[in-house]
Amino acid sequence: MTGGLDEGTWIPSVGIDVGTSTTKLIVSRLRLARSSSLTSMPRYEIKERVLVYQSAIYETPLRSEDEVDADRLWDILLGEYGKAGIRASDLKSGAVIITGETATKNNARQIVHRLAERSGDFVVAAAGADLEGLLAGKGAGAEERSKRTRGAVCNIDIGGGTANAAFFHRGKPAGTVTFHVGGRLIRLEPDGRVASVSSSLRPWLEARGWQLQKGQRLLFDQLKNLCTALGRDMLDYLAGAAYPGGHSNRALLLGEPPESLPKPEEWTFSGGIGQLMQGKEITALADAAVYGDIGPLLAHELKELAANYPIRLGRPDETVRATVIGAGMQTTEISGATAHLEPSLLPIRNLPVIKAELCPEASDPAEKLEDAIERTIRHGAGLYALDSSARFALALSGMERFGYKELQRLADALAQAYRGHLRDAEAIVILCENDMAKALGQALERRFGTGTRIVCIDQIRAEFGDYVDLGEPISGAMTPVVVKTLAFHKSLGGNGG
Repeated sequence: MTGGLDEGTWIPSVGIDVGTSTTKLIVSRLRLARSSSLTSMPRYEIKERVLVYQSAIYETPLRSEDEVDADRLWDILLGEYGKAGIRASDLKSGAVIITGETATKNNARQIVHRLAERSGDFVVAAAGADLEGLLAGKGAGAEERSKRTRGAVCNIDIGGGTANAAFFHRGKPAGTVTFHVGGRLIRLEPDGRVASVSSSLRPWLEARGWQLQKGQRLLFDQLKNLCTALGRDMLDYLAGAAYPGGHSNRALLLGEPPESLPKPEEWTFSGGIGQLMQGKEITALADAAVYGDIGPLLAHELKELAANYPIRLGRPDETVRATVIGAGMQTTEISGATAHLEPSLLPIRNLPVIKAELCPEASDPAEKLEDAIERTIRHGAGLYALDSSARFALALSGMERFGYKELQRLADALAQAYRGHLRDAEAIVILCENDMAKALGQALERRFGTGTRIVCIDQIRAEFGDYVDLGEPISGAMTPVVVKTLAFHKSLGGNGG
């Protein structure tokens, strides 16, 4: 976008979420307005969001247990485009996110990129569990709520196959953990017979002494006890009420246990189960199995359990559509002329952003520059898979008073952190808010040698969770940068999981 935008500029935006249980699409219009002065580089913000259309919620089509049916999925989305009265060629902003157990299907990554290519100039993310939890936490409002509370806020996003918990403290991510907890891990016939049991839940069932088999008929009380135990083991872990290495708790975890998690002052529940928690009490088998799974009963038991902990139960801004409601604005900026570039890397598209806020004085030992860099790089290495030569772009802020010594200290910290957590990285991309990119890039090049390519550009402001496109250099120095921000709407409602 250029500096010619005015207060009446609107862009259409589409969000597509392909989850374990359901697929949904949202169309919105975003009004952009300039936030910088006329004498500064153009910068635009989303000033208004209008929901234009929200699709029905479809069951995610599968060709087999291990493969998404790409053709049926595209037919669903194409039909919804028609109902919304839009064409793919009209779209210049959007997001395609593939989440939950669907992200583990054999063709998941190919599916999400295929959808993005057909659907417009989109942010693309095959979200791992940590990233999915953070996105859902933002969409549910936990990140914003944490700015107004003294303790941590935890959002638990529960769909069909996983529960992704994300902790936020004072507006910043403070930890994530994912559980094999979801409404469709056990599918039911209307009479209570077990239609299927997900293999991911088997270890927990065995740890708890349950031997569920296909065709086995369960009474309502048996299902209730199972859902209560499932919910309690997860909530005990999140509340810190149980030892993290506990046998049944540990069997629920997806991946390795996190090093530490803060104790939450408040928790919220999003996803399909979060939506169902706002529904009526479940007292009979017919109501429990109405969707052919344990979702409604699991939601009811979680609601009852959550109220018994010394943790405030909050109401999320979003539930079923928390993970991705719409896609945000795209802001094209021009980097400063002091960039350090490796032209062979450019252009780069859809590079996720992580952010470190730095203080050169580092007076607080807990917030030393080295610690902040190490923590941020470790976090990014855990969030993003190695799909390209660079996993993410590191945005740096808070460097207004950085002199030569502080810059060399920063370069040392970056080199140590990258070598410790991303030893095989072929490229490093750094976005600086201030005019220091050329000096920092040269300092990093001296530390890494020729084995790692460096792109370091200045006068770019980006936030954690954004995506950036880096264009080919202009006049050999300046770089066009598109910053793409996932925009989360409020009060859109919906059902499903």
